Formats: sequence, C-alpha cells, structure tokens
Amino acid sequence: MTGINQQRLVDHFIELVKIDSESGNEKAIAETLAEQLGQLGFRVQRLPVDDALSNGFNLYARLPGSLPGSTLLSCHMDTVSPGNGITPIIENGIIRSDGTTILGGDDKSGIAAIMEAIRVLQHQNRPHQTVELAFTVYEEGGLHGSKQFDMSLIESGQAIVLDSGGDIGTIITTAPGQQNLKITLEGKPAHAGLAPEQGINALTVAAEAISKMTLSRIDNETTANIGIVRGGNATNIVMPSLYLEAEARSLDDHKLAAQVHHMVDTFKQAATHHGAGLNIDSQRAYNAYRIEDNHPLVEQIRTAFCAMGVEPKTRATGGGSDANIFNEKGLTTVNLSTGMAKVHTTEEQIAIDDMVAISQFLTHFLAS
Repeated sequence: MTGINQQRLVDHFIELVKIDSESGNEKAIAETLAEQLGQLGFRVQRLPVDDALSNGFNLYARLPGSLPGSTLLSCHMDTVSPGNGITPIIENGIIRSDGTTILGGDDKSGIAAIMEAIRVLQHQNRPHQTVELAFTVYEEGGLHGSKQFDMSLIESGQAIVLDSGGDIGTIITTAPGQQNLKITLEGKPAHAGLAPEQGINALTVAAEAISKMTLSRIDNETTANIGIVRGGNATNIVMPSLYLEAEARSLDDHKLAAQVHHMVDTFKQAATHHGAGLNIDSQRAYNAYRIEDNHPLVEQIRTAFCAMGVEPKTRATGGGSDANIFNEKGLTTVNLSTGMAKVHTTEEQIAIDDMVAISQFLTHFLAS
C-alpha cells in the first residue's frame, strides 16, 4: 500500500502550475511554497538572490528525521515561456495544458511529488531520514538560482534533483558541461546599391564561418548550436555588424574545449579573411558531472525503486540541470525523472500514474 493520495497530489500540482512563474517572476510561487512547507513542519528560510535575477528568492527548508542519514531534494520553481495563464486539462490520465502555454510540469511535478511524499510519511507516522529542500529560481536559461544558492546551509552529503523526463526509474548519473559564446562581428557599412564593394558585410563573414563549422551532433557526447542571430537595419545598407549566440556541450571536458576552440578559430579565420572586427565572449555555463553506478547514493536509489517493483536505469543526458551546479559545488547529486514529457513546448504533458510513482519512490527512499 503506497498511501499516495492521488487526488491530493493532482490538486496540488494543478494549484502550482496555475501560479505564473516564468523565470525571473518567482515571488508568488516561492511565497506559496514557503507557507505550505511551514505548515508541513519544515523550518523554512528565504534566501535572497540578485534583484536583477528575480523578484523572488531561493528556498531552503529542513525537516528533521528519526532515521540515520540526510538527503537534499531539489527542484526549480521557474518555468520557460509561454508559462503565464496556464489552463491544465486532465484527459485519459494525462495532464496537459490547453495548448496555448507550456504545462509547468518542468519542474512543478517534482515539487508536488516531494510534498506529497512528506504528507504520506507524516500521515502514516513513518520514521524517515532528515529531509533538506532546495527550491531554486531561474533554473531555465542558465541554472542561475542554484549558482546563487547558499550551500553553507546544507548539511546533507548527497542530493536528488527531480528534473528530468523519461521512464520512472531513470537516474541521470552523467550530464554535460556547457560553454556559451557571444559573438559580435564588425563589418563596414556602405550603400548596397551605389558602392557595395566599399563595405564589409558582417553576415557574409558569419556565413563563411558557419559554412566551415561543425555543428549540431558532433559525436555521441558532444553537441553545438548557434541559436541567436541579430543584425541589419535596411536592405540598402551593407550589414555593418552582426551578433550571434552559440553554445557547445559535451560529457567530456576535453571534447568540449576542442569544440569551443574550433568554433572560435573558425570565426577568427573568417573575420581575418574579410578584414572584419571580431569580439567573442566565451563563458562556462556549467561543468559536466559523472557519478559511478556503484556510488552509495545510486545504490540507495536503486533499492528504493526495486522495492516498488520499478526497474532502475542509469543513463547520461544532453541537458544541464541544478544537479550540475550542486555537483560542481561538492554535493554529490543525481537527477531523476518525474515522467514529464515534451517539456518546453505547448504539448508538454505528464501522466498521473508517473506522478504517483515518483511520489511513491520518495516515500520508499526517505523511509529506508
């Protein structure tokens, strides 16, 4: 008997996704969760972040347990856009939006699961380990909230982030590092009809560089993409400047460095060839992490999944999460699937059975 109250779980999830919380606008969701966690007996601390980052705050909460051990559970409170005015629809056991917005299961499904598990443990008066929570702002688009999280508060030596898709039982033990590139090409303006040969077209420079650049899937561990391009004011002006944003990711730090060097060098060669100016701001967004399958945390998680009849599977991912930042800061962290699907799209959905299952897992894990 799991004890999971499916209706309560779904109702809470629906309540949370209806709270607008696009990245940078997390105040309402953070205030709501701080109050709800306090009602569950957590000692809650509101942790300030830079005003320019969010109108809200990170949340740290602690619930002492009577069993040995302590684990930090973490989710992010923000959503991507379009994430305002979400209207959830339940149909055939699936929760989705009405198609005009994302759903917000990324990552409020994790928050709802954690809180349902705590309610079950308390209702059944079951002993459990000490639970620490880290709910972060502005995870989407840079993992900014976890970067500013006050790690000195955390007493646990291990953590679980609930922020991935796939089958329940999926354990993300390997995730890539990411490097961000902001590129500005400076050409030379000229009248496109009267004297185009006197100009240097920044778009031509970029096109030459990109045509010689290896992008998309590099190998089974490495990807690269150019996602933002801005430039030009009129068709009768040779484009004087162009701004681009790109990224590279890899599970292997050496491969990531090599890919970034290739991208930067290709831009440099094209700029030199055309006599254009070039500025590249290259910043590490987050580092890769890799946790062995026989790590005690992974073994604990496997045991809890097996206890409920779910086959656990470890795998790598191509996406980053707060787990990258926590690992970088010395806290061993894995990322688990909540069953969320088609995230970051207006087709996002999650199965109620998966929400129940991940909540059930948490009760097994915390009470063992």
